[in-house]
Amino acid sequence: MVKTGGCQCGAVRFQVTGEPMQQLFCYCSDCQARTGGDKWFGIWYHYDNFAFTGESPKVHTRTGSSGKPVHHHYCGKCGVNVCADITAGQFFTISAPSFDSPQEFKASMAIFTASAKNWAVLPTDIPVFDNFPPKMS
Repeated sequence: MVKTGGCQCGAVRFQVTGEPMQQLFCYCSDCQARTGGDKWFGIWYHYDNFAFTGESPKVHTRTGSSGKPVHHHYCGKCGVNVCADITAGQFFTISAPSFDSPQEFKASMAIFTASAKNWAVLPTDIPVFDNFPPKMS
């Protein structure tokens, strides 16, 4: 199964194959700062299942909580943050709205909710974790 997506202007494009590793809301402070909202809806795909197919994105690198780099890929033309390369786990977390058919996804959990702002709306129909769930730590 191949799924495609990209930024708002269409310059940066990607494709993924297979099923995602995870589909989740992340409320960590880094995701809040990067999105300008209360959370990131990330669809996780292993490196082997992800490829950029359009123009090369711009990259901003920060140090993640693991101490390893996190590379944020965004469009230099429209500014949309398409995905982040999580080197500690060797996967990309892709912005769900960046997919051509985002309605196909549904978050299965919410993580780092301890960092959620008091105005954030937390889901009530999926598991909610203050940090990482025990099996993901």
